[in-house]
Amino acid sequence: MQGEIQKEKSLGYIGKLLLPVKVSTHFKFLWIGQLLSALGSSITMVILPVVVYSLTGSTVVMGMTMAMYMLPNILALPFAGLIVDRIDRVRLMLFTDIIRCILMLLLASLIFMDLLTITILYILVAIYGLMEGIFQPAYSAVRAKVFVPEIRNAANALTQMSNQGIRLIGPALGGLIVSVASAGIGFGLDAATYLLSFLCLLFLKEIKFKKVKPIEKSKLNYKQEFMEGVLVLKSHPWLWITILVFSFINICYAGIIVVLIPWLFNVHHHFEAYVYGLGMAFSGGGAVIAALIFGGKELWHKRGLLAYGGVLMSGIALLIMPFISWAPALIFLMAIEGFGMMIFGLIWETSLQELVPEEAFGRVASLDMLGSFALLPVGYVVVGWLATVIGGEITIITLASLVILTIGIALSVPSIRRFN
Repeated sequence: MQGEIQKEKSLGYIGKLLLPVKVSTHFKFLWIGQLLSALGSSITMVILPVVVYSLTGSTVVMGMTMAMYMLPNILALPFAGLIVDRIDRVRLMLFTDIIRCILMLLLASLIFMDLLTITILYILVAIYGLMEGIFQPAYSAVRAKVFVPEIRNAANALTQMSNQGIRLIGPALGGLIVSVASAGIGFGLDAATYLLSFLCLLFLKEIKFKKVKPIEKSKLNYKQEFMEGVLVLKSHPWLWITILVFSFINICYAGIIVVLIPWLFNVHHHFEAYVYGLGMAFSGGGAVIAALIFGGKELWHKRGLLAYGGVLMSGIALLIMPFISWAPALIFLMAIEGFGMMIFGLIWETSLQELVPEEAFGRVASLDMLGSFALLPVGYVVVGWLATVIGGEITIITLASLVILTIGIALSVPSIRRFN
């Protein structure tokens, strides 16, 4: 946002929450574009496990599918950060939106023609992951530019809340599509949303970003600039310790959510596809409530305790789930899980935007994603394998317990516990 923002202390709760829409045209189009994209993605994330399990019924294959998505994503991240800090970030987002649109159209077509195989799915998912690895650092850097301090809390909360609100509709719609129509329709809808997102991002092309010095071909130069991002992280213990902690927590947490929760709903309990969709939708509902609470206040104290307390809440909810067989109770626990993780996510995002310089944001965002997600491909495969060896329920209990234990250890570190 380039215009001036007037501080309006007289604004009520709704007025403060909607202030970014009122004062920032750039926020408005970025928000709408990603809202549309989130709708398609939320449908896809429900349909993809159903498609995999319908083709194979295997947790190992589901883990491999997610590994094929994450590996190119992770490999792209170190280079993506350097690219994002040198090339127009909006143009990068436009490029990745078009490629992802094409991928979703191809996937939908293969399903309609009954030609989709696991091998083809692996390839398409891998390319999709590569595009995500380029898109996410660029999107993070654009957010940091558009979400200026005067609207930062409200902008982050409104973005996350509306995304989760869309995911209230998306998962349920995805489950309904699979139940009464075809998974291809869901992937086709995802393609349409990427196209609409592309059109919205065209209105952001005028944004000017601070860039690092012109590209030099020396390898030393690239190493030096990569290390500049590392130095930014090292200067803030809250940042580098949290990234280190979540390099492990994300393996456990994502293994449960991505591999084992679909198995628990669709395979173990044999619920209809819409029940899993409702579970994911209520996870989004819990996240919406968290964002509403967070966005209504300009300043939060004891953010370290709040952030890690949110993850602890999610871990406890996941720990209870294997002991429950009643669908409404499982859906309710998914809402608690979503609430806790959203509290952490909002505090983490605002802290990055506060602490990281604009010209280094792409590299730091890449390092954040690299540190947090680098081991996920191996984690997905191991979780899928472990579930076949000791059982899915025991695996969920084990992983959730490890999340809770890790949070307890992290909170013993003063720089985490006292982050404000």
